[in-house]
Amino acid sequence: MSTTSETPVLDTLAAMTLDSIERCGMAEDMLILTRIAALVAMDAPAISYLAHMGPAIEANVTADQLQDVLVAIAPIVGTARVMAAAGHITEALGIAIAVADADMMNRPGQ
Repeated sequence: MSTTSETPVLDTLAAMTLDSIERCGMAEDMLILTRIAALVAMDAPAISYLAHMGPAIEANVTADQLQDVLVAIAPIVGTARVMAAAGHITEALGIAIAVADADMMNRPGQ
């Protein structure tokens, strides 16, 4: 199997995500919040949260909603997982900001 893409793994993950979204009947914000809850339960790394930043923004997910999810699942997944997730989310936000800043600096006329 050959591919012309330079990012076949990321392309596959994106295709899987799109397929999942198309097959799910949940509202976009609820879908993203559910996925974030699953990431917390799995002790996912920051890069996993980063992959959900764009869709969360597009779905108008608020910081309050995200905090509510963390509070709601804390008794189930435990304090350590919720605190680790908060750190991973913060790291992902930092990465997203750094990438956005770099993009702005690389634009013509900047």
